[in-house]
Amino acid sequence: MHILLSNDDGYLAEGLVALAGALRPYADISVVAPDRNRSAASNSLTLEMPLRAHVADNGFIKVDGTPTDCVHLAITGLLEPEPDMVFAGINHGANLGDDVLYSGTVAAATEGRFLGLPAVAISLACNEEPQHFETAAEVAVVLLKRLVDRPLPRDTLLNVNVPDVAPEDIQGYRATRLGQRHKSEPVIKQRDPRGRSIYWIGPPGAEQDAGPGTDFHAVSMGFVSITPLQLDLTWYDRINMVRNWLSGEVCA
Repeated sequence: MHILLSNDDGYLAEGLVALAGALRPYADISVVAPDRNRSAASNSLTLEMPLRAHVADNGFIKVDGTPTDCVHLAITGLLEPEPDMVFAGINHGANLGDDVLYSGTVAAATEGRFLGLPAVAISLACNEEPQHFETAAEVAVVLLKRLVDRPLPRDTLLNVNVPDVAPEDIQGYRATRLGQRHKSEPVIKQRDPRGRSIYWIGPPGAEQDAGPGTDFHAVSMGFVSITPLQLDLTWYDRINMVRNWLSGEVCA
């Protein structure tokens, strides 16, 4: 088996190194990752300039692009043979609820799935500095073995969040749905040394929909959260409503 690893924290990130070390005994590993931190890059592709890929001193391939660029490049021509699966992470921080819309880690896994490969995004749900990458690495091994022994459909995309605790303190695994946050905090307005206004994106909103069954709740209780994601964003229950709206009828 040939597994492609990528991330959004950059090719030198501790979580990526831990993931590669944990999975290497079980598969051929190729690492293609951004040359710097590209957190919150989402599913962006670089189209207006060429991409450059170089083998770094640690043996990983670094690319001057986004996480999506890295996976796209790796699968569509850079790597031979083509990978069989994509693991993205281990992200330095959680990707819970609405975070998946912005996450470069989830985007890397999404690109793998979009290109036809099973994919897993794995994140360490830490509040400050991450402490227990070894826990998330062990979880990755467990999931890999399960995927090999009991394959899921090839269109499977798993978003995994691991509590930042020692391995022995993990309470188990839970299949979850995405929770939801309150809207983001306001931007932080400052002035640069020349007196011009500058803005920092504010922190994400607090948990809103975070009850039992959500990824937020599972992680808060010490469980590994595993959420299956789909790429089809169509809201099928609303198609008839929009059809009626277009035809001039009253919408229910």
